[in-house]
Amino acid sequence: MTWRDNIWRDTMFKMQVQDDPDDPNSWHDVRGGNGEVLTYEDEGEARAKLESLYPVQVKLERYSGPKTTRVIAILKGSHDSRPMR
Repeated sequence: MTWRDNIWRDTMFKMQVQDDPDDPNSWHDVRGGNGEVLTYEDEGEARAKLESLYPVQVKLERYSGPKTTRVIAILKGSHDSRPMR
């Protein structure tokens, strides 16, 4: 097993939404009812949850844009030292 295999094995995914498409600093993590950032081990599961929570935005960006939702990869443990926003 190579180091790349280890990295992808330890990858988690989180969802983000952008409040203002004109402000690149307005991206924020999607949080659950308990206030914790929602993370998933499977990218497909994260994308499905994002679409269920923000159906209009996800469908609009497919046809017209701008992109205001995303799923990003994070390494397990990489966010432990600083709180996710």
